[in-house]
Amino acid sequence: MATKGYLGIDAGTQGLSVIFTNEDLNVLATGEGSYDMVPGLDEGCYEQNPGDWEAALRGAMADLRAQLGRQGVEMDVAAIGISAQMHGEVLADAAGNALGPARLWCDSRNDAEGAELTERFGVKMPKRITAARWLWTLRNRPDVAVRVAHITTPAGWISYRLTGEWTLGIGDAAGMFPIDQATLDYDAQRLESFDALVADSGTPPLGELLPSVRKAGESAGTLSTMGNELLGLPAGIPVAPAEGDQPAALAGSLIGEAGMVSMSYGTSVCANSVGDRAFEGVSAAIDHFCAADGKPINMVWIRNGTTFMNTVVEMFGLALGGDRSAGFSAVMPQLLEAADDCGGILALPFMDDEPGLGVQRGGTALVVGLAADNATPGNVAKAALLATTFNLRLGSEVLDAQGFPRTEIILSGGLTKTPRLGQIIADVFRTPVVILESGEEGTAWGAALMAKYRAECLAGQTSDWASFLERHASGDATRFEPNAASADVYDRVFERYRKLMQAHGQLDAAVAR
Repeated sequence: MATKGYLGIDAGTQGLSVIFTNEDLNVLATGEGSYDMVPGLDEGCYEQNPGDWEAALRGAMADLRAQLGRQGVEMDVAAIGISAQMHGEVLADAAGNALGPARLWCDSRNDAEGAELTERFGVKMPKRITAARWLWTLRNRPDVAVRVAHITTPAGWISYRLTGEWTLGIGDAAGMFPIDQATLDYDAQRLESFDALVADSGTPPLGELLPSVRKAGESAGTLSTMGNELLGLPAGIPVAPAEGDQPAALAGSLIGEAGMVSMSYGTSVCANSVGDRAFEGVSAAIDHFCAADGKPINMVWIRNGTTFMNTVVEMFGLALGGDRSAGFSAVMPQLLEAADDCGGILALPFMDDEPGLGVQRGGTALVVGLAADNATPGNVAKAALLATTFNLRLGSEVLDAQGFPRTEIILSGGLTKTPRLGQIIADVFRTPVVILESGEEGTAWGAALMAKYRAECLAGQTSDWASFLERHASGDATRFEPNAASADVYDRVFERYRKLMQAHGQLDAAVAR
């Protein structure tokens, strides 16, 4: 007997995953596919072939079916959801054929175009936003540009190949071009400004090239004959609007209300805050996109995540005569017991550059304030963690200054391997922290969740995205409330850290090699 459920597809930078869930969104099986970058490109250039994504999708579906077959499960897919890496540039001609490899979010060829559009539009346009990539293409590959009839992202390309329609979820669309919060569509005035800038390019207006914007629950088409060939599923299955990995991850963390923050600690640190209105002006520390329902998202991204803390801990592990991992079992308990002020120790974590904070180069991480009475592994490691957290707070202050709410932080990433560290985050931000325990967060599961929402909207069963997310929240979570006394101490340490940051330029000059 067939099992009714939802298919989630996630195409990341390094590979593609598919999951099949039952109607309650419990994952029954997964499938994996892989692909590589286009080889032989110059440094800073990152491209992939759309055909490789499709081959990976076929392979992942075969893997999924094999796993389900071993369980005796046959799929009855009610709807399909799609997620993929944001900010890419996939170019296609009028026949729907890809015009060569796609440039990815990490491609660094259009710094100047991003800065130019930021000044012209009055909103931050990072180099990875698709409009900046298209401006670069117009100027550097005009022979390709004049053949373009469609511009989309990796998620949008997969959606097109499954449905034959050029649509895109509003979150991923916001990574292509600014969204007007009044219309929940591309900003018309800024489209006109872009077209005026490239009036002599011989290409159609940008608005005619971009995919149509869709919000969660709206129609993005149904599985076509072409989609049937890719997935091996019957034509006619509803497809949810394809989203970027960040909006899908927010969905997978069940974050929908204004004031909720998704905070992920890893090699880099990212805090995505759901806003109640559009951000005003330009800040180097804040990027912008949308949630799947169109709510504005303000992103604070810190390149220097837990790398410095991990390096410090690993160094102690080597000193103990073990391998690098030995330091974690020895030092992390000391970090948890260290004083809130780390005994007076401060650190700067800049092993790499930090563009949002004006740090132009790496190799300037340091520890200051060591004394005979505070030189412990726990104090040094905690100071390293606080340095990263304070950098995130510096960016968040920009949002605080505009009165954006912050009601709850959903914490994920490597930091949650030591859950008690959630208390430090709660105290530093004076905000409750929740660590989800279900293990079902993630972009592929978020895609399946969006598929279910599309199916329910189609059946007339639901219409409100935030209520839908709340209905699927699990009670299995760890919660940390801010401790006022510790928060007061962290406030004082943060002000000392701010002064240390102000001296960073001089410190940088002193350690330059």
